[in-house]
Amino acid sequence: MEDNTIISFANVGARYDEDDDILTDVSFNIGAGAFYFLSGASGAGKTTLLRLIYRLHRPCRGIIKVFGKQTNNMSHDDVTEMRHKMAIVFQEYSLLSHMSVFDNVALPLRVRGVDESKVKKLVTKTLEWVGLAKFADSNPLSLSGGQQQRVSVARAIIVQPAIMLADEPTGNLDDENASRLMELFIQMNKMFGTTIILATHNSGLMEKYKFPVMHVENHHVNFVGARRATATPRTTEAKKPTIKDDGAGYFAALSKQFSDIGNK
Repeated sequence: MEDNTIISFANVGARYDEDDDILTDVSFNIGAGAFYFLSGASGAGKTTLLRLIYRLHRPCRGIIKVFGKQTNNMSHDDVTEMRHKMAIVFQEYSLLSHMSVFDNVALPLRVRGVDESKVKKLVTKTLEWVGLAKFADSNPLSLSGGQQQRVSVARAIIVQPAIMLADEPTGNLDDENASRLMELFIQMNKMFGTTIILATHNSGLMEKYKFPVMHVENHHVNFVGARRATATPRTTEAKKPTIKDDGAGYFAALSKQFSDIGNK
C-alpha cells in the first residue's frame, strides 16, 4: 500500500442479508487529499460503498483499510476513534430540530470534550464562512433547503476531518446552491487537505468540476479520469485556493484554530 493511501479496498464484496451481491471484487486505493465524484444509477451501490468506508456496513469478503488499519473486525472503540477523523454529509441534512443551528454545528466538538470557549469561536467562524452567522440562534427547520445543507456541511467541517463522505448532498438543491456547496467542499479539500468522496447523480456538476469519477455499475467500481490529489498533504502548509470566495479568510483562520485545539 502506498504511503499516502488513506482508503484501500482489496477484492471487497458486499450484500445485505442473503440477497445477491451489491458490490463484487472491488479493489482500489485512494490517496490522502484526493477529491472524487462517486456516480452510478440508483441502487447501483454508491451508498453501500460509503457505508463500507465509514464502517456502517461490513463486507462479506475482502479487506478494507482506512488510515492504514483493517476495518473488517475493528472493536467498537477503534471504530469510534476512526470516525472521529471522518465526517459524513447526507442529502436529507440530518439536523436535530430540538437544537439551534449553533448547537447543531457545535455538537461534534462538545462530544469530543473541546473547551466551550473554543467551541464558541470555532462555531462562529464556521457559520460566518458558510454564510449563516445570522441564523446561529434559529431552529434549523426554519431555514431553506440550501441553508440547512450548509448547516450540515458546517457541522462536518467543524471537526476538520481527514475524510469527508458526502451522499448526494446536492440532490435537493437548485443549481446555484449546488454550486455554492461544491465551492465549500473544494475549499475544504484545498485548505485542510481533506479526502472527499462525493456521490452525485448531477452530470452537470461533474462536467463543471473536472474531478476524477468513481463509477459504480454492474457491482463493480471503475475509475474515470486521472487519479490525482487536489490538495497538499495535511502535514504541509496548504496552498491558497484559486477559486474566488470571500470566505477563504475565515476558512484559513478556522484551520489555524483547529491546530491550536490539537495542541491543547
